[in-house]
Amino acid sequence: MDEKQIKNIIAPSAIKISPNSVKIGDKYLKTLFIFSFPRYLSSGWLNPIINLPELLDMSIFVHPVDTSIALKNLMKKAAQLEAEIMEHQESGLVRDPALETAYKDIDSLRDALQQAREKLFNVGLYVTIYADTAENLNKLEAKITSMFENKLVYIKNAVFQQGEGYTSILPLGEDKLRIYTPLNSGPLSSFFPFISTDLTSNKGVMYGLNRHNSTLIIFDRFSLENANTVIFSKSGAGKSYAAKLEILRMLMTGVDVLIVDPENEYETLTRSVGGTVFKIGLLSKDHINPLDIPPVPEDENPGEVLKSHTLNLAGLLKLMLGKIKPEEDALLDQAITEVYAARGITAGKDFGGIEPPRLQDLRIVLENMQGGRDLAQRLYRFTDGSFAGFVNQPTNINVSNRLIAFSIRDLEPELRPIAIYIILNFIWNMIRSKLKKRIIVLDEAWWMMKIEEGAQFLFGLVKRARKYYLGVTTITQDVEDFINSPYGKPIITNSSLQLLLQQAPAAIDVVAKTFALTETEKNLLIEAEVGHGIFFAGLKHVAIQIIPSFFENKIITTNPEEILQMRKET
Repeated sequence: MDEKQIKNIIAPSAIKISPNSVKIGDKYLKTLFIFSFPRYLSSGWLNPIINLPELLDMSIFVHPVDTSIALKNLMKKAAQLEAEIMEHQESGLVRDPALETAYKDIDSLRDALQQAREKLFNVGLYVTIYADTAENLNKLEAKITSMFENKLVYIKNAVFQQGEGYTSILPLGEDKLRIYTPLNSGPLSSFFPFISTDLTSNKGVMYGLNRHNSTLIIFDRFSLENANTVIFSKSGAGKSYAAKLEILRMLMTGVDVLIVDPENEYETLTRSVGGTVFKIGLLSKDHINPLDIPPVPEDENPGEVLKSHTLNLAGLLKLMLGKIKPEEDALLDQAITEVYAARGITAGKDFGGIEPPRLQDLRIVLENMQGGRDLAQRLYRFTDGSFAGFVNQPTNINVSNRLIAFSIRDLEPELRPIAIYIILNFIWNMIRSKLKKRIIVLDEAWWMMKIEEGAQFLFGLVKRARKYYLGVTTITQDVEDFINSPYGKPIITNSSLQLLLQQAPAAIDVVAKTFALTETEKNLLIEAEVGHGIFFAGLKHVAIQIIPSFFENKIITTNPEEILQMRKET
């Protein structure tokens, strides 16, 4: 292939150069140049512009100035300023602070140049912005101009020089605009380095594309102080999609995954990679007995394990029974102790291998306790009534697979918080029994946050997860209710990774306050497309675009149009 053919392949279909912009194919672009800087430039002053989630290119041309020539010019300028100052004094005019400051600055710079502490340069800084329409291009120009002017840096459109401006931006090293500002080494050093947040590491999984600098966001959540994650967005913005993509990639790194799935969104993914799906419902064949005794880890006291389990079981019973009085709380604690003691399960004995009681046994104990009859009657619907098939059965599920999903879609809404509590407690007991690298994915976490006992249990799980090599992924669309819960913010602060996708305008102020977002970041989240947002990893955060491969998308998509198309193809 000769040079001409290569040029024909890479060249755009057409280029139209106007006085104020250039159109290349379907893309509009405009080159701007800086013509004035303030007296002082702080380090990192370019960061907000470089890290804008917009398409832009920037070129900096630095041309050294011969020190002898610079000193001669500065001497002339100093003499001119001194003459103006003396003229003001002789005329009896009020002194001009600007003239005096300029004279002092030039005198100081002359000294620095003579002592070789500084060098002088002619600096050109050009910015080219891109948009799909001329209207969007003008809006972006106004935004960029405002951001520069906030720092007392003034920028102009390269009118009638757009062609030269675009050539100057291309990676050819040719400065066609030649619009310079003289700067010495100190202020010039504030241009560098381009401090753009980088979240690319040598290990971990790919979360998406960094929209600030087009690098890959590759991160290992287990490398931080904890491996917990929260994902917040409005419905349909891609939160479950992002979680499923992480699950697929985590499995390839040897991490086991456990999913609590309220809407059966993860079944296709789970079955596609050979995972196991347990459907928890009133008529389901899969059951978990909430009174199961947890396995005792080697380094823990059996009595402490039993006590912890008793407290968790008491929290579950409060969920099932509703509001209870303090004296009823004491009765429940006593009844739990007695129902286990009747089977020989006590703190001082080895209770390994003993068949655990069921909820029906607990109801019988309550019926025979003074003051416990009312509690027993309230438990009736869970032991013998319409909900009996849900929690009054022995555990019959095998959790040996590396990917397990617990689906609760078929349960009534009022039973979902109870089911999530039972599943999470079951998973927690399993995790404590054997140290292994795992993550738990809890979708629609607001079901748990609606009730204090559920929120308290979830917070305890998140807080203690690190000790057991566990990461908890909490996903919710009901952002405001989650954050306003007394346990919502502690869960967020105990999660080192956070992913914010598109937010509803009604909730953005609460989100912005919680995550200390800037106005630019707020607008980004409101206007974000599906799969776009902000990714936080510790103190770093970047604009992210979640990008799957073709085959990953086929497995994890929940788009009805795509699903119907795939069914037609098969």
